[in-house]
Amino acid sequence: MLRDSHAFSGFSVDDIAKATDFYGGTLGLEVTKTGGVLTLYLAGGNNVLLYPKANHAPATFTVLNFPVESVDRAVEQLGKRGVRFEIYDLPGLKTDERGICRDSGGPVIAWFKDPAGNILSVLEPM
Repeated sequence: MLRDSHAFSGFSVDDIAKATDFYGGTLGLEVTKTGGVLTLYLAGGNNVLLYPKANHAPATFTVLNFPVESVDRAVEQLGKRGVRFEIYDLPGLKTDERGICRDSGGPVIAWFKDPAGNILSVLEPM
């Protein structure tokens, strides 16, 4: 029944104006705001809906992944735009001083947060 549906994802933020500035300005994505809801237009025709929620709680998991050719280059370029990458030193999850994880058994990846505290990543496809 849903196989041919054009599904999309969404998650909450606490401030649509800050989200618009971050996703449209800092990250350089195409965004539109309609009826108080922000739509991110991603490559491949995928859209993500960001909606305001008064009692928003940031996701404790990655809500949006951006595949890139080089995580090193993405971290450098986004860092110049004010993006701060997360530093992890946990069993099975360690990043370097720039926030890049290379030895997890998964892809090279770096995590950062949006203004609402949701976790995003840049990663190199395996």
